[in-house]
Amino acid sequence: MGKNEPGKAKSGLSRIIFSRTGFILLLILIQLGLFIVTTNLLQSYALFINGTLRVVGVVVLIYIINAEGNPAFKMTWMLCVMAFPAVGTLFYIYVKSQVGVRWMGKRLATLKIETDPYMMQDMDVVDALRASKPANANLAYYLAHHMGFPTYRNTEVTYFPLGEDKFDALVPELKKARKYIFMEYFIVEKGYMWDTILKILVQKAREGVEVRFMYDGTCAISNLPYEYPQELERKGIRCKMMNPIRPFLSTVQNNRDHRKICVIDGRVGFTGGINLGDEYINRKERFGHWKDTAVMLKGDAVQSLTMLFLQMWNVDEKEEGHYTRYLTPRRQGLRRELGYVLPYGDSPFDNENVGEEVYFHILNHAKKYVHIMTPYLILDNEMITTLTRTAKSGIEVIIIMPHIPDKWYAFVVAKTYYRELIRAGVQIYEYKPGFVHAKVFVSDDDTATVGTINLDYRSLYLHFECGVFIYNNSVVDRVERDFQETLMKCHKVSLVELRNRSLFSKITGQVLRLFAPLM
Repeated sequence: MGKNEPGKAKSGLSRIIFSRTGFILLLILIQLGLFIVTTNLLQSYALFINGTLRVVGVVVLIYIINAEGNPAFKMTWMLCVMAFPAVGTLFYIYVKSQVGVRWMGKRLATLKIETDPYMMQDMDVVDALRASKPANANLAYYLAHHMGFPTYRNTEVTYFPLGEDKFDALVPELKKARKYIFMEYFIVEKGYMWDTILKILVQKAREGVEVRFMYDGTCAISNLPYEYPQELERKGIRCKMMNPIRPFLSTVQNNRDHRKICVIDGRVGFTGGINLGDEYINRKERFGHWKDTAVMLKGDAVQSLTMLFLQMWNVDEKEEGHYTRYLTPRRQGLRRELGYVLPYGDSPFDNENVGEEVYFHILNHAKKYVHIMTPYLILDNEMITTLTRTAKSGIEVIIIMPHIPDKWYAFVVAKTYYRELIRAGVQIYEYKPGFVHAKVFVSDDDTATVGTINLDYRSLYLHFECGVFIYNNSVVDRVERDFQETLMKCHKVSLVELRNRSLFSKITGQVLRLFAPLM
């Protein structure tokens, strides 16, 4: 093979090492190393400082025990503080001080106030929902009045059982754009899918359509050049890299934008698990066949996706956003057959676990079944209790997991939960053709949610996420039908199979589970 041509991007590990991102990651590692070395030196040579740190460590442990928050996170921090008194204590204090994070939480709270007038709940919708299913009305009230996510009617929902199905629908909708295109994605990787979309975005920008594109900063590690936003700006596309990797230690690096949102002219919106990479549409094979899902909304509920995008876009903007120009025209009349549609978002800075609350709601109010697809299964005690109690109550609970994982360590940890779930009556299946990246709950032929939220700590507590809760819309039948079709390609996991796992896999999973909240 010949040498790389001048100007051609390096690939693989060398591209990371010799890039600006590699330099930033090196600086972060150096800072972390200095932090540990300095702490150890203080512990070794200063008896007074060491004693002081131990006292502080005890105070920190008392604080952790009494603090609000998830018990699993508390246990992990307690383990760190007790195992490494100096480093663990100081690092916990550093993390809790929220260096580099406080401004974002405050800014998002301000943006929520700005967008509240455009996210008002029509109480007639809630009243109608209460007459149909009071429990869902309670969820709607919570999400509208406390989180700012209203429930809508008059919204058509199309479900895509594969990434290629969503892509085939997205391309023509992008070509129809006349006013604006908003896109927000976690992963963007050059290839057929992104090249096709980019060509349309560039053409639309030339036609005078306002095009905004936002992606998570982790893409700069290996997928895109660090200066990619400037490259798109030169093509007429307004672009932002959300939460870029920066050369300083900060907990903000842990809060990724995991959302996948596309809004076109306020008339159509997309969300779900599908990123912008060729593996998501099975044009490139990674981990076997890639099973993913998405939904397309047309109608009143698109406005919530628009506002979710604008809130994130305006985080680093100084002026108030011009929201009125992007409002969704409301449909006249009432189409009862479309039921109720509730788009929602989740933020790590509002002390509300919206995604998990939606999942709890579906599990707690199921009458016949709850069917789940998720790529990861790293659960806190509340979720384990809810899943097992639901199954013990005679409700059919089935979880479809990947058979070919993308992260081996997450997979061995997931298997440590299998035994307890299966013994309680939860059925676990693995998708034999490959990898399941879908994030779907469907229940009782009338309720479903499709979005970006995995059943793991990162999605439920640390990332920016989104989803759509759907009730009494015919698309729920399509979601359940897809689940059953997927189930036919799956292998049911048994207790015998779990017992026959290798000793290495069992021990590795049990050890890594200690650090599950950090995975």
